Amino acid sequence: MSLKKAKALIAHSERLCVLTGAGISAESGLKTFRDAGGLWEDHPVEKVATPEGFQEDPELVWRFYNARRKAADIATPNAAHLALARLESGGVRKHKMKPKSGANGNGNGLHPEAEAPITILTQNIDGLHQQAGSQNVIELHGSIWKVRCTGCGLITTDYPIEVPILPRCEECEALLRPHVVWFGEALEEEVLAAAEEAVMACDAFLVVGTSALVQPAASYPFIAARRKVPVIEVNMEHTTVSPIAQFTLLGKAGEILPKII
Repeated sequence: MSLKKAKALIAHSERLCVLTGAGISAESGLKTFRDAGGLWEDHPVEKVATPEGFQEDPELVWRFYNARRKAADIATPNAAHLALARLESGGVRKHKMKPKSGANGNGNGLHPEAEAPITILTQNIDGLHQQAGSQNVIELHGSIWKVRCTGCGLITTDYPIEVPILPRCEECEALLRPHVVWFGEALEEEVLAAAEEAVMACDAFLVVGTSALVQPAASYPFIAARRKVPVIEVNMEHTTVSPIAQFTLLGKAGEILPKII
């Protein structure tokens, strides 16, 4: 019964906001820190995903991100990614979408509009949503496929899967870093503004594959709930979102989303 009601909510939504996390990519074979107990090759997360770790040992950090780039390159979108992409392309309702601007400083190249049928706020950096065909995606934590200069701030994407260790900027020769948000860093202001706009404009909110513990993303379903917007949760287990969700559907996103979209 919950499945049918959740499906009806999404079908009648005109502006759906979706928050996705590591769980949706895990079904494509991408492991998370939680899977490894917070370690990578016996190195704690603080050593490979913090500004301090990069300053101390940039070579180690780049080895870690090259491994993640190779894993993401092999991974393919699963049924959950594809279901969300179908929804955006008009699988439930067709809406006229306003044209998006070109690529901007945060690398997303979009400004979600109130008329868009779906906006995906993803904590993932693997690009699988875009690979599945979704276009209205806000990458909250950046992208593994982008690098940023620590000197001039230039963001580029024209690199092989395995980036040469200790890469240098072609413009200023400063060291390049992955264009991702590390622990202890704030989200970019433009990304935050776009995400908040989507949360405040939506009439239904879908949470998929996230424990909802990392801020500010964790606050978004609660903001929606305070606006009296129905929240639907799809997860392998109950989370902090479960008490405020109108429906919590437990199971694999790749099995549940195709049924409700």
